[in-house]
Amino acid sequence: MTPAELAEAVLAAAHAVFADRELDRSALPGHTTVERPRNPEHGDYAATLALQLSKKVGLPPRELAAALAAELASTPGIKSVEIAGPGFLNIRLDAAAAGQLARAIVEAGDEYGRGDRLAGLKINLEFVSANPTGPVHIGGVRWAAVGDALSRLLRATGAEVGTEYYFNDAGSQIDRFARSLLAAARNEPAPEDGYGGAYIAEIAEQVTARRPDVLALDDAAAQEVFRVEGVALMFTEIKSSLRDFGVEFDTYFNEKDLHDRGELEHALTRLREQGHLFDYDGATWLRTTDFGDDKDRVLRKSNGEWTYFAADCAYYLDKRERGFDRVVIMLGADHHGYVGRMKAMAACFGDDPEQTLEILIGQLVNLVRDGAPVRMSKRAGTVVTLEDLVDAIGVDASRYALARYSSDSPIDIDIELWTRATRDNPVYYVQYVAARTASVGRNAAEVGLTRGDAASFRPELLDHDKENELLKALAEFPAVVAAAAELREPHRVARFLEDLAGAYHRFYDNCRILPRGDEAVTDLHRARLWLNDATRVVIANGLRLLGVSAPERM
Repeated sequence: MTPAELAEAVLAAAHAVFADRELDRSALPGHTTVERPRNPEHGDYAATLALQLSKKVGLPPRELAAALAAELASTPGIKSVEIAGPGFLNIRLDAAAAGQLARAIVEAGDEYGRGDRLAGLKINLEFVSANPTGPVHIGGVRWAAVGDALSRLLRATGAEVGTEYYFNDAGSQIDRFARSLLAAARNEPAPEDGYGGAYIAEIAEQVTARRPDVLALDDAAAQEVFRVEGVALMFTEIKSSLRDFGVEFDTYFNEKDLHDRGELEHALTRLREQGHLFDYDGATWLRTTDFGDDKDRVLRKSNGEWTYFAADCAYYLDKRERGFDRVVIMLGADHHGYVGRMKAMAACFGDDPEQTLEILIGQLVNLVRDGAPVRMSKRAGTVVTLEDLVDAIGVDASRYALARYSSDSPIDIDIELWTRATRDNPVYYVQYVAARTASVGRNAAEVGLTRGDAASFRPELLDHDKENELLKALAEFPAVVAAAAELREPHRVARFLEDLAGAYHRFYDNCRILPRGDEAVTDLHRARLWLNDATRVVIANGLRLLGVSAPERM
């Protein structure tokens, strides 16, 4: 019996109680949930439905809980129901009902953990969006890992997701990049406000190889060549490094297209129609203070130039007009001040920003060795890049380490820890279970042990405490996936996997799966193999959501 099936049984019991007592059934919720108690002595699951309904129907919660308990006691698979505290229902399953989960997981395979809680929601998820003026630095890599994991989680809970990289190929930072390339090609010092690092010289060399005539052009023409060619080369490198990191985007959106297609003018027209634009001192302003911003924002300067915020407005409108119900944007810690103005901008378009716009802020990441920050990039000066991180600890460890922590917390990635083949390395600890479960399967086949068909599976034999503990951990996976998606917290999956790994190790150490020597294969061996294989499924599914491999050997 899964937690979802148990929750349905609790709700069915409530319907029966309401019918018997002629209570108003409109007070019943459409669905309910059950949770694992923190103390295993309190049962396998706890339900709070009596507490939720008591005021609505005018019954003391313990009286309502007693009625629900009496109804639930006759439900197949439920061993006992106890009333605790003000009206909690502590529920214990019999071994057969609990053990059935192993078969359900194996049969579901890749689908186990997926749900439809966000079905019907179309989400645009923008992340990384690093300027094409240098390699992806470690802060952007954090968003690559977290954003990609979040896209997988949202899809696993039924949402339609479009991932997007906003390519800032317009504006002053691109002009500085082009000037830096031109200076490097001429063997001149970088401009005072320009970009340094060996990668600038590398790209300048590639541009001159493509366009041998570029240095014979006048400054303006040469700078334009370096802008177009240099940005294209840099962005190709960014896309390649992200692809090697396991991150692909559905859409790469060019900021320049907003300008070329007249979308900034279109956004301006929409905002004027909404009555939130005003002209002052030759400039065009958006009255964002009407919706809580600390000051109004300029969209077009008095000299006719567009501001960055104007492009933000046009880009948001473009996403909404492409049919996305919710726009989710991941930004670095230095963008915290953007939240208020972006929310106000969405309101100026007539949207409810609490429903249509979500901005996630990520904190800083440091790569450390022996407790000291590492500055190791030879190509990008003192900046640690995606390639530096991968070279130091590998793709799997990088993705897991970056997704393992809440994105609103700064983190230090210890090179020594994340390359260690020991249990204190979290990704090794989890992947080791993936490999061990696969190894058990191979060894079982060698001694002639197979699970057998589903009809011959005897779940009631899985009655050891450590088997029960592992089954309860496996049962939590769908709820963890749903919560991680809804709360935008992929780290919940990583922490769940580590708990699950611990439960499996305790099961493995206490419950012999394979027969010893000439010992005959029994139904208990087969039942435990089902449980072993169910663990393999959940570990693999969880790691896949984080973009991390589930190795069969280590």
